[in-house]
Amino acid sequence: MNREWEDAHKVTEELVEGPPSRRANATLTPCPSGNYLWCIGGEFFSDDGKAYFYNDVYRYNPDKDEWRKFVSPTCPGPRSAHAVVASAAGGGKLFLFGGEFSSLHQNTFHHYRDFWCFDISTHSWDRLDTKIRPSARSGHRMAMWKHYIVLFGGFYDPGHRTQYLNDTWVFDTQEYKWRQIEFKDIDRKPSARSGFSFLSTPEGIVLHGGYCKEYTKGKRPVGVMLEDTWIFQFLLPIPLQLVHSMSLETSQSSTISSDSLGLKWERRKQPSFAPHIRSGCTMGLWSAKSIGVLFGGVTDEDRDEESLESVFWNDLYGYQLVGNGRWQSMVLKKPKKAFKAGKRKAAAVQQESEFSDGDDAVKTQEAKNTEQDPDVNPDDPILTAPIPRYNAMLAVLRNTLYIYGGIFERGSREYTLDDFYSIQLDKLERYTCLKHSGIVIPAEGDEISSDDDDEGVESDEDGDSDSETRSGEDDAVLNKKLDDTQDVEEVDEPVDVLVSARMIIIKYHDVRAQATAFMGISKDTARSAEDVISTPEPGETLALFYARSREYWTQKAHGVSDNRGKQLRRDGFSFAEERYAEYKPILEEVEKILAEAGLDEDEMRAGATQAGGGGGIVSSRNRR
Repeated sequence: MNREWEDAHKVTEELVEGPPSRRANATLTPCPSGNYLWCIGGEFFSDDGKAYFYNDVYRYNPDKDEWRKFVSPTCPGPRSAHAVVASAAGGGKLFLFGGEFSSLHQNTFHHYRDFWCFDISTHSWDRLDTKIRPSARSGHRMAMWKHYIVLFGGFYDPGHRTQYLNDTWVFDTQEYKWRQIEFKDIDRKPSARSGFSFLSTPEGIVLHGGYCKEYTKGKRPVGVMLEDTWIFQFLLPIPLQLVHSMSLETSQSSTISSDSLGLKWERRKQPSFAPHIRSGCTMGLWSAKSIGVLFGGVTDEDRDEESLESVFWNDLYGYQLVGNGRWQSMVLKKPKKAFKAGKRKAAAVQQESEFSDGDDAVKTQEAKNTEQDPDVNPDDPILTAPIPRYNAMLAVLRNTLYIYGGIFERGSREYTLDDFYSIQLDKLERYTCLKHSGIVIPAEGDEISSDDDDEGVESDEDGDSDSETRSGEDDAVLNKKLDDTQDVEEVDEPVDVLVSARMIIIKYHDVRAQATAFMGISKDTARSAEDVISTPEPGETLALFYARSREYWTQKAHGVSDNRGKQLRRDGFSFAEERYAEYKPILEEVEKILAEAGLDEDEMRAGATQAGGGGGIVSSRNRR
């Protein structure tokens, strides 16, 4: 028994050549028990419209400039836009919550609400199943304060409208319990948002910025960049006996009053100097100095339905977390040798002064600096800066900032980057490129073929593509076989054999592949009204299915029978029951997939009532 358990939980470790393949919205987390970085998950969208989601775990050792990959059979499912927080307790642990997933062809999309713990000493994953936990979401943030994990915000996209969240949850790592913090209506708290900075300090947890969309009836949604700053404070020292008594009193409740724990949100005043408003720029924590480090981001000017002008940044700022908070521009030191600043060619960095104190904000920069102007000092440290980007993954180890990947846009094209940089924050002399990107971004106005842009996508993912395509074809054939038997007026004993044969066909064609294909079909907005009403949805019971399709089945029974009244309704129910039985194996497998995503039965049923919305992954991708 022990050997079987060990085999099922065996972790393999592999030395890899460099950083992970191209991806965005992964997490880069400093190790709490050593000088390492941990990179988990992420997403990559190829130019041919395919979506690749990852669940791999990488560790970077800066002392050796070495990447290692850890594979565990019990790891979380592939995802992006999740949240990870580190704890030094018990030899070091990483806690992961939520995120999102899309199938290869983007016809299936869901959010996760599962909660995991990665043991750094054993490199193994454990799923933490609690009855009470936050709802499914992406783009949220978590931070550690003493032995509490605080989770805030994020978004949930059921397919028709993105719902941004502003709920606050606390997880006690000693009791392993989640509690939602309730605030009074008069209490001030941050508005709903995602993609914000969330950094722990001795005083509490600082929240800054973020992104959301405003929905006005009759108008298109408008993206909103946020620049407010808040601090979440634990004001009262709580005696152990009081904590214990409160946990007993609230053991059956998912919420707890903010007053009882002395919790409070407080908005900080906007300082006189601050970076230009932007989104897509989550800060990394420089704990040695209690400074949040901000790099890059994007400023969108949403003028009208036809145009969206974006300015991408590669500047560096620090935010003093203690006290009232203060911004400082982290400008690279100029070389001691004086030189004459001449004109630069179009392919060089263009700068414009944004602030009166001399801070420079990079507005545009080509991905490939070619020949440099002879009047430009080649030792100028600004030439070592990464190209502008948003959603870069940042982490600070000791006094060094590490920057991995991110996204840059040129026109309608989106470029996922895979370069890797570092800079010593206590010196600010120059950036060090630890891994160059092979991605070529054309000059503005130029167009190039995108055939070679999809490097980093593993060959086995192409196999997944073929498998999913085949499963879609099989599903179409199977549905035709099922539909061909719908209008049989009279059947006798062989019907049981026929049903069994159908079950065998379903199992033969891989129920998981069928379920994945069905999830995509069930959200297809091009489906006919008859197909929608006559097909059960994931999470829908037979009673719910018949309740919404009663008229359809009654009319179908009326067309093949002379019965009336109660007997006609019974005939209609028999048709519905037969249809439901045909789809039941697929529906059960779909529910397994959704359960793996952390969704409970109520949320599955809620999803069933929203079927046909579609478009979740598109809305999600356009987030900042």
